[in-house]
Amino acid sequence: MDKLIDWAIELQALAQNGLAYSKDKFDIERFNRIRDISAEMIAQISDLEFKKIKDLFCCESGYQTPKMDTRAVVFKDNKLLMVQEHDGRWTLPGGWIDVNSSIRANTIKETKEEAGLDVKPVRLIALNDRKVQQMPPLAFGICKVFVLCELLGGEFKDNIETQGIGFFGIGELPSPIAEEKTSLNQLKMCFEAAHNPNWQVIFD
Repeated sequence: MDKLIDWAIELQALAQNGLAYSKDKFDIERFNRIRDISAEMIAQISDLEFKKIKDLFCCESGYQTPKMDTRAVVFKDNKLLMVQEHDGRWTLPGGWIDVNSSIRANTIKETKEEAGLDVKPVRLIALNDRKVQQMPPLAFGICKVFVLCELLGGEFKDNIETQGIGFFGIGELPSPIAEEKTSLNQLKMCFEAAHNPNWQVIFD
């Protein structure tokens, strides 16, 4: 099953890259068909219908590269900040890096938007390749950037992304965790990094 997903993802990337550079109308037609086949493959092995898969899987243009996602690692009294999404699951505050933003700026913005807290990024913890970390597969590559932050202040406010926040010790992490965003191993890594002043950045 994993191999079929890998093939579908590779076909989609090849088709997207071909569409980005091809000028010949027949090649464009062929690449569009390859893209459709990749979406059909995913639809065959999932519970989602083809149109939904195509909307999620085949909506981008240009040369395909991994996306970047920042995650703020914030501690108070040796407890880790986590946000609760509206589906009840928990994760670290974070999200896609906007095209006009930086890793530092995005980390600050996402923490403010999702947790209502002001933070100062102080240290890079890890650059994780989502696939290498064996997280649930997606149609594109993702690099997750974990940033240790100093808590400055603020308070949670109602917003469209989260319904609450909490600080948790290593033995009291909430459930369920949004594993496709931050895995249990990644959360444990954050505790280790915060307590090690000589921490070396992990990168996949």
